[in-house]
Amino acid sequence: MGRGGSSQLERHHSRRFQLSLVLEGLLVGLVGGGVVSLYRVALAGAERLLRLATGSAAGDPALMVGWALLLVAMLLVVTLLVRWEPATSGSGIPQVDAEVAGQLDAPWRRVIPAKFAEGTLTALAGLSLGREGPSVQLGGMCGKGVSRALGRKRGEERLLVTCGAAAGMSAAFHAPFTGVLFALEEIHREFSAPLIISVMCSAVASDFLVSQVVGVEPVMALAFAQDLPHPDYALVVGLGLVCGLLGALHNRGMFACQSLFFRLRSHLPLSRLAVPFALAWVVAFTWPALMCGGDALLEPLLSGSAPGLVGLLALLAGKYAYTTVCFGSGAPGGTLFPLVVLGALVGAVFASACAPLGLDATFLPNFVALGVAGLFSGVVRAPVTAVVLVFELTGSLDALLSVCIVSIVAYVASGLTKTDAFYEHLLAGLLDDLDVEVAAGPSGGEKDLGRACVGWGSHLEGMLVREVPWPDGLRLVTIERAGTELVPTGDTELCAMDELLFIADEDALEDARLKLRLMCAPRVRE
Repeated sequence: MGRGGSSQLERHHSRRFQLSLVLEGLLVGLVGGGVVSLYRVALAGAERLLRLATGSAAGDPALMVGWALLLVAMLLVVTLLVRWEPATSGSGIPQVDAEVAGQLDAPWRRVIPAKFAEGTLTALAGLSLGREGPSVQLGGMCGKGVSRALGRKRGEERLLVTCGAAAGMSAAFHAPFTGVLFALEEIHREFSAPLIISVMCSAVASDFLVSQVVGVEPVMALAFAQDLPHPDYALVVGLGLVCGLLGALHNRGMFACQSLFFRLRSHLPLSRLAVPFALAWVVAFTWPALMCGGDALLEPLLSGSAPGLVGLLALLAGKYAYTTVCFGSGAPGGTLFPLVVLGALVGAVFASACAPLGLDATFLPNFVALGVAGLFSGVVRAPVTAVVLVFELTGSLDALLSVCIVSIVAYVASGLTKTDAFYEHLLAGLLDDLDVEVAAGPSGGEKDLGRACVGWGSHLEGMLVREVPWPDGLRLVTIERAGTELVPTGDTELCAMDELLFIADEDALEDARLKLRLMCAPRVRE
């Protein structure tokens, strides 16, 4: 083993390693939380200015033309920023996924200011985009910046980028556990004690910081009226089915809209961004409730002054159509907050439609919250994150059973439609565009560490070490089994739940990790 690999292994087994992960996670959380806190303040100010300006201009032709000219100016600035740093296009979550997977090496010094400015301008323009995707990217790039400042290797940089993503999600939703689970379930997709410890520290530090800047109130205060009667749980299952099918429809519509925009090949990204900016002018003076993330739509739902069934259906259709056009264009902004708003509307529509069946109107808040969990699960395919998100937005475990039911049913129903999960599809498209060029780099001969866990029923379970077709350039170092560390030999038999610690050339580490992940993936035995 080379000197670089030896030093990495010594660091991994150092007793100070766990402490350093905690401290680095805290540092990333403070840096990422600070940036996202400022981002939230900027977005809030931009939205207030938007509603003040468009409210004053409504009905005055001269002022309306003036606002159109301002939109053109904002369009040009956003276009120049996206051209300057293309990695800021879209929500930012697929880019963080690609960073963690080792397929993208975005310049964090340019991404942070560009994404911050772009998000603020699209909010000021009134585009129906969310803050969560950009917050995840901002946090992830802060984690990358901290990693580079500390001189960490690629393996630890991936971990700190994941910590930053958790910090960004935590600060955006004011929900630290949601940040942790989203980072683990959607971005890193690996669970290990060092990772969980550092990610938790980052999310908690970020949440603490953002609470000092913008207050301790949740982004949206969902509530449960009271426990549902047992006979009404049939409606919970029904809502799960509806959310699963609508989640699949949501994804297919978004993907189809993206495909339409991709047909525009000239004057990019101006030609694509011009469509949502033009639509923003129309929406501002005809249906202002649809502007931005959707706070204006949530207020009547949460205050008990929701419109009737027809009005709710119109809001649901209008918000989805506007969000789809904005996101499909590649405008820099996310869809998670609009997705939460759409889920709340789906829950309200479902409850209103079930009123003739005997559902008490008192339970409307319950179904609003359940709709959030169900649609999130059906779209993102992250049911555990959906459950925790609703728990943190309600601050109550009273309806844990119903939230779990609706999330699981929506997850299964959406999967049965054979529709891609939202962020997995976006990541696949991003990697196709990158065409693996950014993944390749000069080999410096450095070594780095990786981990893989042998799943139940996987190809590796029961195999001897010498029988495994290990990826080229990989060396198995230790096997952690039930708290005991084993030094493997060729005759060592691999067991389910074994944690494999391996070392490989830095430029081949991601390929080795991907191949091992496939070999370690659990499968159902027939």
